[in-house]
Amino acid sequence: MKVYKLFRKRKDGTLGPLFIGARKRLPLGVRLEAECIPTKGYKVREGWHACLKPYAPHLKQGLGSGRVWCLCEADGVTLHSRPLSQGGTWITAEHLTIIKEL
Repeated sequence: MKVYKLFRKRKDGTLGPLFIGARKRLPLGVRLEAECIPTKGYKVREGWHACLKPYAPHLKQGLGSGRVWCLCEADGVTLHSRPLSQGGTWITAEHLTIIKEL
């Protein structure tokens, strides 16, 4: 399933998660297995979090934010209904492959 995910883009050009596991460097074109990393202050939701569209108004994004949207391929997907103010439907996925930066 094609999905969109917001990543942190570092000064060296590498991509990483925004919050949980933020020190990881994530390569393009590699099938990545989700990990469960319970983190204080965050609800435990196992799997890669992504959106059906590159839209998440509750997260800082755009020029100067250090964040970029990427087109990804996800499998083992579960849909989660969220308010439109949080981007609408979210997905969690067992596996994610980053295809390209938008």
